[in-house]
Amino acid sequence: MRLFVFICALFLSSATFAQTTGINNFIVKESLLKNSKIAIIAADSLESPIEAINGTYTFSVSGFTQQLVFNNGVAILPLPIDKSTFVYVKHTNDNGTHSKLLYVYKKDGDLNPITISRIFFIIIPLVIILLAFAFKKFIYLALIIFLIFFFFSYSNGLNISTYFETIFDYLKNLI
Repeated sequence: MRLFVFICALFLSSATFAQTTGINNFIVKESLLKNSKIAIIAADSLESPIEAINGTYTFSVSGFTQQLVFNNGVAILPLPIDKSTFVYVKHTNDNGTHSKLLYVYKKDGDLNPITISRIFFIIIPLVIILLAFAFKKFIYLALIIFLIFFFFSYSNGLNISTYFETIFDYLKNLI
């Protein structure tokens, strides 16, 4: 009898532990319904979907807090995307902050989320600054390139605070 109770308790505790596992990585894709919404899929470090994730998890999507309900490892963002835009998806749990910066390209009703490496947000401005210091005649062109870069980013939903937040999250995860 004690063995039976012990096995039941062990089974229940392992089932509860499986429910409380956190999301340490995720994939962002277009929803299967093709309704201009994107889906967040819980994944492991090898980008394989984890179907055991169920429940409500808190995500920050472009600065707005969303309670996403995961069923079999998949959650749908409630707001549709009407034009191409930057989307910054962040999830914080006990294991740290997990985030991705995406450019969601919309064409003919289809969404194509493209993950942007945040190292480019560090390298591109540094290269422009180094070129401006190396060649004095390049200063005006560097200012124009910076203005175009920030105007394109801002007009597509990436404001300056999100820009620096992505860089700081990236640098924090490197340490």
